[in-house]
Amino acid sequence: MKLNIKNETGTLKSVVLGQPNSMGEAPNLEESYDAKSYHSVQNNIYPLEEDIILEMDAFEKVLKKYDVEVFRPEIIEDYNQVFARDVAFVIEDKMIISNVIHDRSDEQEAYRKIFEKVKWRDIINLPETAHIEGGDVIVWNDFIFIGTCYSEDYRNFKTARTNQYAIEILKEYFPKKRILDFELKKNDQDPSVGILHLDCTFNPVGKDKCIIYKDGFVDENDYQLIVDIFGEENCFHVTSEEMFEMNPNIFSISPDVIVSDKTFTRLNNHLRNEWGMTVEEISYREISKMGGLLRCSTLPLIRE
Repeated sequence: MKLNIKNETGTLKSVVLGQPNSMGEAPNLEESYDAKSYHSVQNNIYPLEEDIILEMDAFEKVLKKYDVEVFRPEIIEDYNQVFARDVAFVIEDKMIISNVIHDRSDEQEAYRKIFEKVKWRDIINLPETAHIEGGDVIVWNDFIFIGTCYSEDYRNFKTARTNQYAIEILKEYFPKKRILDFELKKNDQDPSVGILHLDCTFNPVGKDKCIIYKDGFVDENDYQLIVDIFGEENCFHVTSEEMFEMNPNIFSISPDVIVSDKTFTRLNNHLRNEWGMTVEEISYREISKMGGLLRCSTLPLIRE
């Protein structure tokens, strides 16, 4: 397989979609490793496996409607494998294997047959202490945007998934890229405050536009830098309530076609009416209760 990911919106040819089957029992509060799951368990609204299967099947149908080749990881019994984005990610023609948190360390074994389709020299395995997950990495032509946490309490945050060491290593592998790192607000228990990954607060769409949530960044200058790169007129600003519902975490099949949750009324109308995009609406409400949405569920392998 010849990997090719130069941005977030090029026409998608091949993707890994997460696995909803055999999720196991709902975690308890201590086992929850993101704020949205913590909130769902605390409020007794954690999703059922049958509902997750229906939502992911609907997503797969949309992908195949646009002739996208869809791979699925093998099933691990009683294990949550919905969010493929964090197991690995692709930059240009290289696949980086993430060092995911300990709670998800067994998940990568289910991707072995997919990894075997890639030339071994195109796979990058990071040192054990270099922590990074694909939700924090956004590839955008000459840029790589990366979400991180610089807090002295980094090790105490379950939601701190990407560290400075991993960012420095990526700079060595991709010296021609302009790599920008942004510190995100972290909170393990309150999803209205903490940001799990960069793609929960910022996501490019089309050829020159983006969706962004201002208050997800520790430093307002980081937010302003993104706005300056894209241009104020090309930014859709989400509210705190829309961030909570995960509006930024939609998924592009091409510059003109986006998969979005059907409840994102204001965003979807803007994408259609202001930016002239086709929006494929599906329900992803149950999956959103576990801290991720459409982008989180995918691992793109090839885009035109």
